[in-house]
Amino acid sequence: QVQLLESGGGSVQAGGSLRLSCAASGYTVSRYCMGWFRQAPGKVREGVATIDRDGITAYADSVKGRFTISKDNAKNTLYLQMNSLKPEDTAKYYCAADTTWGCGSRLKNYDFMAYWGKGTLVTISP
Repeated sequence: QVQLLESGGGSVQAGGSLRLSCAASGYTVSRYCMGWFRQAPGKVREGVATIDRDGITAYADSVKGRFTISKDNAKNTLYLQMNSLKPEDTAKYYCAADTTWGCGSRLKNYDFMAYWGKGTLVTISP
């Protein structure tokens, strides 16, 4: 059974940093596409970043240059380093995993992601 457990969320002031982690069990992060997605109150879910089997990444325009997605295959964990945080980054962040090695258009077509964590809340104050 695949389980994705996010951690690292919290409340910080604008300009601060957070690192989210997603520990996977029953799943090998090195083999497939994984990503981070977020949903702010009253808004639709959106893609934040994806990383494929070969380490190729994709980012939403709103986070480019500020967020970095990475994975530690030895720890079987996905990360999202978030710097220069803004109030508009406030959302619940979800880790998701797919069963394909490439991510294709998963950043936008996230409904195709096979597995989802329960999310971790990030709150950025002005």
